[in-house]
Amino acid sequence: MSKFDHIRPYYDTEVNAALREIAHDPMMKAIMNFTFPGMEDQEWVDRLSRTHSIRDFQINFIYPALNMVLKSSSKGLTTSGFDNLDEHTAYLFISNHRDIILDTSLLNYNLYNHNLMMTTSAIGDNLIKKPFLMAMSRLTRNFIVQRGLPARDLLLSSRLLSEYINNSLFHENRSVWMAQREGRTKDGNDATHKGVLKMLGMAKGDLSEMEYYKSMKIVPVSISYEYDPTDALKMPELLARSRAEKYVKEKNEDFINVLTGLMGQKKRIHFHAGTVLHEEIDEIVSQHSSANKQIQALCDTIDASIVSNYKLWPTNYIAHDLMNEGNQFAEFYSKEEKEEFVDRMNKGINIDDPQIVNNFLAMYANPVINQMSAVVQ
Repeated sequence: MSKFDHIRPYYDTEVNAALREIAHDPMMKAIMNFTFPGMEDQEWVDRLSRTHSIRDFQINFIYPALNMVLKSSSKGLTTSGFDNLDEHTAYLFISNHRDIILDTSLLNYNLYNHNLMMTTSAIGDNLIKKPFLMAMSRLTRNFIVQRGLPARDLLLSSRLLSEYINNSLFHENRSVWMAQREGRTKDGNDATHKGVLKMLGMAKGDLSEMEYYKSMKIVPVSISYEYDPTDALKMPELLARSRAEKYVKEKNEDFINVLTGLMGQKKRIHFHAGTVLHEEIDEIVSQHSSANKQIQALCDTIDASIVSNYKLWPTNYIAHDLMNEGNQFAEFYSKEEKEEFVDRMNKGINIDDPQIVNNFLAMYANPVINQMSAVVQ
């Protein structure tokens, strides 16, 4: 027994049995029928029965599924920065987080396309309560982050996560993906939470925190969707937050967000892999003696990379101009693009509520505002 057994992905020796167990689940049938239209069910069942590793499952089933998702719900995926990474090196990818499943799935899709090592990736246990979803997450090399724990249990869970990530990077030479914060960014303001870095640092051993972060080879990743397919679904939580009210999720809300994120229209998508934070960490150490200030400075450095390399689309500029009742960025979009965006907003939200309209526009406009602020600084 391993201390990581209740949070780790499957070992390759466990993959075939897990696939056989879920091969006839209605959700697997739906996924495979979508991925391989026209293929007889028995053929993909037989293929699953001959699959014995996570990599084979990812390449032969998940990769084609993502191709179909991109074909049916996007106008294409572009990348930058990945050519600067080394195929034999394990990295800690820290990204902004907009979509529950697609962010990490498309990161691995891009890594595979660039002949780079795919990641083990964090996923909240609130998203995989159903046995089928738990199995699928472990089959796609996710490790489980436990949510909603009491303080003492949270500390133990955080330490275990830190040790698992350490083991992946330094003993298995396996890249790791984590979001820069718990949960998805819903207001367009991408910010790294200190708690994420503090959790990572729990397994530092005899190293200082900054030495340890440097050894992890942190790569900030900027993820940008022209349309957020779940934009309207995020409005109730933003509205509650603006009113200082506690937000309670509806039953199956996470699952609905997963499906909408996968199948909803995204238009263009861009992923940018930043450079490894080496010199930046050295500079932080030279400028700050306090460990707390060093961690905050590293958060700020990750944020600066994600924000500055975030691909701004016409939707971002349109939202900024609409929110400010101006045309400052009119050169970056067409009349037709603006009409399409306004039509989407009108159909997706209650436009009679000024707060909801403002929240919707701010979600798209804030990346523009943040890039402008970064340039000024």
